[in-house]
Amino acid sequence: MSYRGCENGRILAQQAARESNARTYPRHLPLAIREAQGVTVTDMDGNEYYDCLAGAGTLALGHNHPRVREAIERVLAADRPLHTLDISTPTKERFVDSLFESLPDEFASRAKVQFCSPAGTDAVEAALKLVKTATGNRSILAFQGGYHGMTNGALSLMGNTDAKTPISGLMAGVHHLPYPADFRCPFGVGGEAGHRLASTYVENLLSNPESGITDPAGMILEPVQGEGGSIPAPDGWLHEMRRITRERDVPLIVDEIQTGLGRTGATYAFEHADITPDVVTLSKAIGGGLPLAVVVYDESLDVWEPGAHAGTFRGNQLAMAAGEATIDYVLEHDLATRAETLGARLAGQLETTAERFQEIGDVRGRGLMLGVEFVDRDATWTGAGPHAPDGDVAAAVRAECFERGLIVELGGRESATARFLPPLVVTRQQVDDIAAIFEEAVEAVVNENPTPEEAAA
Repeated sequence: MSYRGCENGRILAQQAARESNARTYPRHLPLAIREAQGVTVTDMDGNEYYDCLAGAGTLALGHNHPRVREAIERVLAADRPLHTLDISTPTKERFVDSLFESLPDEFASRAKVQFCSPAGTDAVEAALKLVKTATGNRSILAFQGGYHGMTNGALSLMGNTDAKTPISGLMAGVHHLPYPADFRCPFGVGGEAGHRLASTYVENLLSNPESGITDPAGMILEPVQGEGGSIPAPDGWLHEMRRITRERDVPLIVDEIQTGLGRTGATYAFEHADITPDVVTLSKAIGGGLPLAVVVYDESLDVWEPGAHAGTFRGNQLAMAAGEATIDYVLEHDLATRAETLGARLAGQLETTAERFQEIGDVRGRGLMLGVEFVDRDATWTGAGPHAPDGDVAAAVRAECFERGLIVELGGRESATARFLPPLVVTRQQVDDIAAIFEEAVEAVVNENPTPEEAAA
């Protein structure tokens, strides 16, 4: 691999020599970051980039937001403890106040919170243990295309089989159900008919004593699948999943680790469907850029014993201070509405680009959580959707974006979807710049690999 610039090259070569073969992002985003502010990062050689990865959606307020920095500095200046296990502090209580204030009243009024080890995957593990303990059941309903983390239980829930195939002994009793998607509908119809079929499938499955599925301990879903390719669940389908699970006393776990805190145009994505889940897993944005993960759940489930879920670093005080500041800022400045408005602006420009290039098959998402899927219309394809996903073109576009100063990541089937997760403080001008750079990158890739018809023209 060649690295841009002298200092970048030295650091990246050193990283490649010393770090695990499991490292990911540096393989296709070859930069070492010197400084970062807002929506931009600057590498060791002075190159600036718009950051539409933003810690995989972690940085709701962007890099080094003044409100977050001030909150962290106050904790340090006052000699507050930095780490307290699950012992309470004023910093922790203020965080919980802000967290509960951000949740819908109907949910918050009955909520309990469990602090977890500082990663979203541990919040998922805690949620699984919670519902299994509360119900006495073992089966878990998950969804095709889902992503919930990389620890044992969370990995068992994953739709993508690549990371699971080498691992033996994954959690038993997980059943993967079809997730509704317009472009790649598992039933081949899409739209309202597709999500109604998906709902009917689940209801019939749970009503059938010959389904092979024992009484579930819970259902877990993402209201917008992130790593699965920026696929938003229809509100009507989410409403049906809530009805079906409630009628059968199956706890509904909504994974808001990537969607939570304004990302999709509502404070929490489940609010779009006007539902109240039993359990919500949260991480990423709620820590203000620092590691923090929690499970918030209905008090009726709170039957596990002391120590049933623990973790040494569940008392990260700096993350709680940063999280409180972030939550308060998002609410005070209505960044959810801003995400909806600017997300629609970005989506509109991406759709305009899609109209120019047949290599783009779909533009989708919600708020500032968007995806552009690349396809090969000439390839033989018998799977879901009208065309084969084209991960090679997507990877080439990602590389061209990087060369032009834009960081995007890929997801979805065959990693063929370019994903946009800019900080919620992105400006209108920055959105326009991001869209323009992306279009230039697509054009550069297409011009390098013209179709026979284009070459003849």
